[in-house]
Amino acid sequence: MSSADPAAATGAGRRRPARFGGLPRFLALRVATAALLCVGITLVAFVLTQLVPGDPATANLGQRAIGDPAAVAAFRSKYGLDKPLPVQYVTYLGNLLQGNLGQSQQSHRAVAEDLAEYVPATIELAVFAIVLSLLVGVALGTVAAVTRDRWPDQILRVLSLGGVSMPTFWVALVAFYLLFFKWGVLPGGGRLDPGMTAPPHVTGLYVIDAAVAGQWDVWSSAVRHLVLPSLVLAVYTVGMLMRFTRASVLEILGNDYVRAARAKGLPERVVILRHVLRPALVAIITVAGVAFGSLLSGAVLVENIFSWPGLGQYAYRSAVNLDLPAIMGVSVVVAVIYIVMNLLVDLLYGVIDPRIRLT
Repeated sequence: MSSADPAAATGAGRRRPARFGGLPRFLALRVATAALLCVGITLVAFVLTQLVPGDPATANLGQRAIGDPAAVAAFRSKYGLDKPLPVQYVTYLGNLLQGNLGQSQQSHRAVAEDLAEYVPATIELAVFAIVLSLLVGVALGTVAAVTRDRWPDQILRVLSLGGVSMPTFWVALVAFYLLFFKWGVLPGGGRLDPGMTAPPHVTGLYVIDAAVAGQWDVWSSAVRHLVLPSLVLAVYTVGMLMRFTRASVLEILGNDYVRAARAKGLPERVVILRHVLRPALVAIITVAGVAFGSLLSGAVLVENIFSWPGLGQYAYRSAVNLDLPAIMGVSVVVAVIYIVMNLLVDLLYGVIDPRIRLT
């Protein structure tokens, strides 16, 4: 008779219970980190808003604040501005945990309601701009790398340098003057043509909502109104993506496996798309994720120039009126967007490069 299996005797062959790891553990850690980051961001935003010179009561009440001390006292009592700063912050955190971002001092509505109205417009604009930036920036950056030190590369390097160097507000003014005022080829402001009614609310994104409702005239108008501000926002991002793509592709082109792929006789298109561009996407997606967050939080001037009713315009009005609850609400939303984008970028690493594992 054969002897007993040593592994069975010692228990070494038994299956160990699965430990909590991999993707669930990664997500749990990131959610916990995100919560701490949000708390830290609210603290920084609260301190900075208190350091801003000026009185919210005076900014919102105007002339009434000069001759009516009772109105000022009532305003400060209504919004809790008469309490000590630590008490105000703890109260804000308690309300935030319940999903209450406070009441706006300029619109007299819940800040969450205001953000639900303005954020979709900015998301629609930013998504359109980042998709355009990825298509153009990655393509031109790849062409620049493949034609290194030749005339296409020289021209594209100058264009990318110009894209990252020109101020966005200046590009917006020039584009508004030429494409709308002088040539009239694109609409100049707003999300829809004058007199056109918004589609039934589903997501707040007019392009999607109009398509769902089958209102193709509204869809066409929404797309045309997106083109000009998204082009302006994409100028800087395209220049940045061109530079990063060129650098990443050039680094990968020098690897041995690329030379081996070419030696096998594979077409250049297959070599670039499969063996060069895919590994380069890890760095490109990192830049694109940060750029998308910047588009959402940095569209203040562009939205004001093009009368785009988005988060940037709401943040600008809140800052001018010293609307502290609204400013805090915008800070929290932008922070959450950045955190979510970083999480999505980390998850995409494993999709693009199977060698990367989430631990």
